[in-house]
Amino acid sequence: MSGFDSFGWRMRVAAARGTGRSSLVLAGGKILNVFTGELEERTVAITNGRITSIGDTGGTHEVIDCRGKIIAPSFVDPHIHTESSLVWMPEFARAVIPHGTGAIVTDPHEIANVAGIPGLDAMRAATQGLPMHIHFTAPSCVPASWQESPGAKLDAEEIAELLTWPETVGLGELMNVAGTIASDQTIAEKLRVAWGRRKDGHAPGVTGRRLQTYLQTGVTSDHESTTAAEALEKLRAGLFIMIRQGTSERNLDALLPLVDDATFPRFSFCSDDRDCFTLLHDGHVDAIVRDAIERGMDPIRAYRLATWNAADYWRLDGIGAVAPGYEANLNIITDLDAVEIEQTLFQGVVVAYRGEMVIDLPANEPPAFLLDSMNVGPLDLDAFRLDPKDATEAVVVSDGQIVTNRQKLTAPVEDGRVVTDVDGDILKLACIERHHATGRAGVGLVRGFALKKGAIASSIAHDAHNIVVVGVSDEDMLAAVQRVIAMNGGLATAVDGNIVADLPLPIGGIISDQPLATVSERLETMEQSANDLGCPLISPYGLLAFMALSVIPKARVTDHGFIHVA
Repeated sequence: MSGFDSFGWRMRVAAARGTGRSSLVLAGGKILNVFTGELEERTVAITNGRITSIGDTGGTHEVIDCRGKIIAPSFVDPHIHTESSLVWMPEFARAVIPHGTGAIVTDPHEIANVAGIPGLDAMRAATQGLPMHIHFTAPSCVPASWQESPGAKLDAEEIAELLTWPETVGLGELMNVAGTIASDQTIAEKLRVAWGRRKDGHAPGVTGRRLQTYLQTGVTSDHESTTAAEALEKLRAGLFIMIRQGTSERNLDALLPLVDDATFPRFSFCSDDRDCFTLLHDGHVDAIVRDAIERGMDPIRAYRLATWNAADYWRLDGIGAVAPGYEANLNIITDLDAVEIEQTLFQGVVVAYRGEMVIDLPANEPPAFLLDSMNVGPLDLDAFRLDPKDATEAVVVSDGQIVTNRQKLTAPVEDGRVVTDVDGDILKLACIERHHATGRAGVGLVRGFALKKGAIASSIAHDAHNIVVVGVSDEDMLAAVQRVIAMNGGLATAVDGNIVADLPLPIGGIISDQPLATVSERLETMEQSANDLGCPLISPYGLLAFMALSVIPKARVTDHGFIHVA
């Protein structure tokens, strides 16, 4: 939020007491009261970006006719990684504001893993002048664990610096559960500098004594629950539960039954990772609210989870409600259940109308150093060689979940080397280090992608963002990786040694420098290219991006090889 403005305050006081004029009135509609759960037929008066009165408006300069419509607070996403949208910050704003989003809390650990503090500074600069609130958490685990090789690291001193930013609301998700439980000294130092601030949790599958040990950190939230039993245990332990519904991680169906009259104040929604195609065509928080209502949740309760609950958790004073003194960050809604948004206001100004921005956005171009992040060592077919003694189990993926399983198996072998088995859905999965030219490559087996031919590769590989590739043949895996390198980062699909589809992501190797609509269209082509190779997953590239994430159970392949994750 901005600092105190004495002149603006005096204008609002005059308007509120009836001796001054409001700059804007929303007349004839019903306000959605997140505090009482009521829909009230009231008029909303706005002065200098804030709500000055409800009901008694006095004089005014401009009126918006809201008859037959509902005035609700704009949506708040309390946990997101904007880099996963694949677009730079102005284009991200273009994607989400027309869907009614007024504020987000983003953990920028993706760009931090690539470019450290300079990358974070660049992202912060790119948010300037955008008509929404963009808050940060200080990334707590860069790298996520010692089993990944990032381009940069953040220690306690750097986290302390990030916590001084006015936009920073707390410590980002504490992902290194194993290190935390082992009382690792580096984690202790990070907790020390962040003590007294909100701490975002990350505890996939963590229950029992492990959960109670993890909570000694002072973590107060979690967004990683995939079953009702897991979320209920965390809820009973005092955690605020963010129900995640991203592109590749969808937990709404499993967790929604837990939200009842007693528990709903301790829940919100979050998107975590939504790519630009999902944002543009499905939506952002509005889509999650719509899905929740379709599954039987009371509409007003769904809106409260998506507004006040999310804002209140992060202590974002002055947003998340339609009430005197609050910022006029509002959605004018024509259909409550369908979440049809006619207009979105930010600080009393209409910024989007019927799904389109109606104001210009600053370009906020990325700095040149972010456009040159590829530093890959020598690479040939030997990088994808897998010895039979290292191929006794596979990563097993499931559609719509980033938690994996591991499975014992007997891999096919030819001439002393492990080969793939298309009929048995046994493919190779490799991760190539790309920040320090080490030439290191980890190789393992994976089931669930079900490619019948070819390979798909990506330099989006949470969280260290090396290059991850899954394929049928070593030759196609090499071709796809080489294309990613040549583009300075991106996605590539290869068949018979030829590139059949690609998407350049030159900003840090994880974000496009192109307009939202262009990237969304290209991403759809990439996903379809993988489906055309036989992959049945809804978002093949979206799930591929999590195959090297060393802090999500139960198995991964990083540049250090096949790993087990507790």
